[in-house]
Amino acid sequence: MTEATHPDTLHASALQVFPPETRARFAASYPEVPHRLDHALRDHPLLSIEALAQLGEALPGASVEYNRGDLPIGVDGKPIATGLSIGETIRRVDTSNSWAVLKNIEQQPAYAALLESLLGEIESEITAKTGEMLKTQGFIFVSSPDAVTPYHFDPEHNILLQVRGSKVMTVFPAGDATYAPDETHEGYHTGGPRELSWRDELMAGGTPIALAPGQAVFVPVMAPHFVKNGPAPSISLSITWRSEWSYAEADARSFNQRLRAMGLSPRAPGRWPAQNRAKAYATRLLRRAGLT
Repeated sequence: MTEATHPDTLHASALQVFPPETRARFAASYPEVPHRLDHALRDHPLLSIEALAQLGEALPGASVEYNRGDLPIGVDGKPIATGLSIGETIRRVDTSNSWAVLKNIEQQPAYAALLESLLGEIESEITAKTGEMLKTQGFIFVSSPDAVTPYHFDPEHNILLQVRGSKVMTVFPAGDATYAPDETHEGYHTGGPRELSWRDELMAGGTPIALAPGQAVFVPVMAPHFVKNGPAPSISLSITWRSEWSYAEADARSFNQRLRAMGLSPRAPGRWPAQNRAKAYATRLLRRAGLT
């Protein structure tokens, strides 16, 4: 990395990013209620366009994804790439009609330190509810004006911090088969895609959360959502973590797929604080025996 991402530029991360009132709101709502938060990360030097272009060029290819921005809310399979390199996609975000995601930014030491600092501020609120933070990861999204991130879900607890530009994330109830059928969950946890089938009638059940620079949104585990960017280029930082609860829910879904393959109609895993231990342990035993 060049001077733009040298660890010396991390002085801003020593400041408190999440104010006390945000931490109190997070503690009251975590882990099941999506809600808007505030942050003080807007001017961090690691999140400038040039620093992010350099980060994209430094990350391995498997950690970079970039697609056209003029996508529908629902897509069938993986979207289409932009035809530009990741560096040029980001540098030309004003006009490249794209969205890009830089995955596992913690592979670069300066960004690992930033992620650790941010999660450290809210660690006590997290561990009080869902225990130890596991598999902490960071993702950065750089999007052109009006770009759409299609309808999907994610297995992590997630806070998306808006740094530049605006967007609206529309979040749907987690664990409700109306918005993501149980079979879709089971397929995802056994290697299937995270993109979800969209029907316009689903929109009535969504909660739109508008984000401006300095605002953030918490998204529960496996809560379906899509994102529509505003009229200016956007930069967002997603900080994520897993919990034993999230892993148990995933393993229970995997076990349900085996039951469904046997012609049964298994009950969906319970949402937090249900622990889903029996099915999760069954999957883990099968995994250790090499049967999954």
